Formats: sequence, C-alpha cells, structure tokens
Amino acid sequence: MGNFGDIDSAFTRDELKGGTFEPTYSGAVSFMRRKYTRDLNGVDVAVTGIPFDTATTNRPGTRFGPRHIRAESSHIAWGPPYNWDYEPFDRLAVVDYGDCHFDHGKPASIPGAIEDHIAGILNAGAAALTLGGDHYISYPILKAHAARHGPLSLIQFDAHTDTWADDDPTRVDHGTMFYRAVKDGIIVPETSVQIGIRTINDDPLGVNILDAPFVHQNGPQAIIEQVKRIIGDNKAYITFDIDGLDPAYAPGTGTPVIGGLTPWQAQTIIRGLAGINLVGMDVVEVAPAYDHSGITGLAAATLAYDLLALYAWDKA
Repeated sequence: MGNFGDIDSAFTRDELKGGTFEPTYSGAVSFMRRKYTRDLNGVDVAVTGIPFDTATTNRPGTRFGPRHIRAESSHIAWGPPYNWDYEPFDRLAVVDYGDCHFDHGKPASIPGAIEDHIAGILNAGAAALTLGGDHYISYPILKAHAARHGPLSLIQFDAHTDTWADDDPTRVDHGTMFYRAVKDGIIVPETSVQIGIRTINDDPLGVNILDAPFVHQNGPQAIIEQVKRIIGDNKAYITFDIDGLDPAYAPGTGTPVIGGLTPWQAQTIIRGLAGINLVGMDVVEVAPAYDHSGITGLAAATLAYDLLALYAWDKA
C-alpha cells in the first residue's frame, strides 16, 4: 500500500509490486494505478487495451472501453479485492502496457496487429490481461496464446456463443470468431465451456454450455464443479464478455440480453476457479456511451481485478 498523498503513480511509482493508495478522483488514470510502461523486464502481467469495435453487429462504441475500464478501476485501486485472502499485487508485478496500435484505415491489417501486439507481451515472458474492445479481439489474442501454449481450453462468460458458422477466414465479426477458433484448432471444444448463454445457436460445435437458466437454477458452486471437471489440468484462457451480466448490472454494452448473470454470481464462479491452469484473460464489450453512472465500467474493472487475483492464486 502506498503512502496517503501519493499521486500520479501511473508515472511516478518505482516498484512494480505492491498496492497503491491515492485519491480516487484525481491523478493519471492507468488500470488499478499500475505503472504505465512498455518495459516488460521483470513483469508478470501486462494489462493492455484493444480499442477496436468495427466487428460489432449492433451498437458500436467499445473502442472507448479500455479507457473507461481504466477510469473506473481507480475506485477500487486503494485496497485488496474482497473475498480473496491476499493482495494480487503483492504476488504479481503488474504494469499497464497501454493500448494496441493499429491503422483504422487498413482494416485488413488489424487482426495481425492485435496478434503481434499480444505475442510481443507473451514472448517477453509476461501474461496478458486484455481490455476490449469488441469480442472479435479474442480471436487474434487466442492465436497468439495458442502459438505459445498450444491449443487451449476456453472459459467464456457471455450471453452469446459466438460460434455461428462462418467459413470465410478473412471475415471480422464478433459473433463468429470462436467458430473460426474451433475450426483452426486454437481452442479444444470438448474441454471448453461457455457460461451464461441465453441466445440460440443450433450448432455449438461441441463446446460445453452452462446457460444462464442453469446458473440461476443450480448456483455458482455447481458451475465451479462443472467447469473444473470439463477443463481439468488443461491450459485455460478466460474471456469475459460484459454482456454475460444482466443489463441491469451492465447496460453499457453493444448487444444486451436480459436474464443474465448477477455480478455476485460471476465473481463467485471466478473465485471458485482457483487452481485452474490459467494462461491468459480478457474483459470485453464495454461500451461507455450506453453506461449509467459508470456501473458497467466498474463491473468490468472489478471482474478484471478478480481475474488478476485468480491468476495470482498459485504465485505466492
């Protein structure tokens, strides 16, 4: 914990580990007040943003998501996350790596730019926590992770499966990218699981689905047990589409669907996954133009903090 009165620790802090305490209403905004740097020497996790939203099928605006999540994270950066018995920043050296740069005028080049950006983080020996951006970004992110780790088990919190059929490898769409990921062998459907689904897809490609009604009827503990059984010891990647939450809790998203998870359910499930072989994670689809009082950004920032804590679980 920093000294009261520290300010602009995103630029002034020297140590990469440890918490930071500065006024929530002022100062330079980085994710959880971590140091802004492109130097990954000694870094365990790099938090990075992908401000991309041209793959969306409904309301755009998630290009502003990373900035919004960072701003809302300042409200919770003053102390350890609740219901974890440790401070993840005591176990992990975490930095804010800034955003992925791409040329918006050359859309065909963007997927490769995202993949290269994440590959650069992974090749430096750090893990990546990515803030979106629409959900398409998970596809090039997964490609970079699979190149380093091999095929992955996907744990997806979402209202939509995003496995609708699409046999055009050049297509950029936030509803079809996991179809491509399965077909490309990047994720293993038999050891992958989607949580909170509440839209119809006639062919889930063999991915295990624990839909929203199942979560509501059976509770988080049943979900935790099922997920751990499904993924086993396989290397896992968690992607959290904020529309996995009910729009009552996360209105700031492009394709809201009622009947979703509560933040308590989502947090309880994430905390219960302690011990899985987690290699990467993202939180996506935050569109601040449709948010109210910052509640979607706050939910996203808090869930991202929980994912960091989950990653830190075995790093003591």
